[in-house]
Amino acid sequence: MPTPTRHQIVISADGHCGAPLWDYKEYLDRRYHEEFDPWARSFRDPWSEELDQERPVNNRSGVASMGAPLNWDSQLRLDYLDAQGIAAEVLFPNTVPPFYPSGVLTAPGPRSPGEYELRFAGLRAHNRWLADFCKQAPDRRAGFAQIFLDDVDDAIAEVRWAKEAGLRGVLLPGDHVLKMANLYYPRYEPLWAACAELDLPIHRHAAAPTESFYEGGKASQLVAFVEIQFYTARAVSHLIFSGVFERHPGLKFVTTEIAGASELARDLAKMDMMAGLRDMGTGTPFYAHVKDALEQLTRPPSDYFASNCYVGGPHDLRQAKEAGIPNLMWGADIPHSEGTGPYTHEALRASLWDLPEAELDTLLATTAAKVYGFALDRLQLVADRVGPTVAELQTKLPACARPKYPDETCCSIFREALHV
Repeated sequence: MPTPTRHQIVISADGHCGAPLWDYKEYLDRRYHEEFDPWARSFRDPWSEELDQERPVNNRSGVASMGAPLNWDSQLRLDYLDAQGIAAEVLFPNTVPPFYPSGVLTAPGPRSPGEYELRFAGLRAHNRWLADFCKQAPDRRAGFAQIFLDDVDDAIAEVRWAKEAGLRGVLLPGDHVLKMANLYYPRYEPLWAACAELDLPIHRHAAAPTESFYEGGKASQLVAFVEIQFYTARAVSHLIFSGVFERHPGLKFVTTEIAGASELARDLAKMDMMAGLRDMGTGTPFYAHVKDALEQLTRPPSDYFASNCYVGGPHDLRQAKEAGIPNLMWGADIPHSEGTGPYTHEALRASLWDLPEAELDTLLATTAAKVYGFALDRLQLVADRVGPTVAELQTKLPACARPKYPDETCCSIFREALHV
């Protein structure tokens, strides 16, 4: 039976947070304190200083939002979520960990053993800060441990610490894009096994590492944004074709905040076609090259995607749903200006108003709760206090109530509304 007066639980599968730069020091191992002070005094990220400075500090795009108190002020963040009707959120990094040359989602990876040691110490400091931040609202926050892929033993040790500390997932580094890290390599198998054993989903967040921002000229960021979809599909194909999900059927992989999630339908069709070479027989020209990989798979790639892969906070959520992409999770992308805040109610009504209650529940609550272990009974208490009703969400937003794009919001939902 439809229940229009029920308050809808809204879980954001894409949020960003982090400590102020100097607050990370207390979370660093003491042996790094002497090196931390000169690094912190001299740190400067040109990209964060150049973008979006005309916008309020709590609503700037990407790395430009590193100085937003919403990143680290726990009560301010909770008050903001309440005002947006959001019961819980999943938290990706946003600020600068110790010893990084730029924002965590834009920095190239370490290029020497010494740089790796310092950077990993910085990531561990962020992970420990995040564990404390999540403990201030444990029913409403799910955070991830960041790792590097350079040393699998180090990564596994951090994953095991994360489980004990209450974090709920593992974030692969953005730098593996620049390094063209091959996730299908057997050396990563112990890491996937550990994540599966501990029931910690692995994540890839859309990232535009900016090695070329300083070296590659004006086209560097445009090229990075164009290639985000390519690297997303690349990660999915690596994990499927290497048999990771066949060996670890409970392992979850989440890709978040991609602009072309609907294009995954095309990518999955291509993967299914490649897997179909097995059914064409040994006489086909390429079979000898791929048979060993295909023999370890018992299902089509699209089936593995449906059982093991999730898409969080895609910019084209509605288009991805209509393209048949499974396991979608809505995301607000707080505190970024391209996210739904401070117009989350309006964004939900503009994009999802014609969906039945069961589909709203799947996109906004139940899938994310399953992936991250949120307790829906506890979140319902929050939703009853702050959340929109189903009837409100199923009421189409009138044109006069839409915030002006891009003057009041940079959320693409309202850009698309200009053409409706």
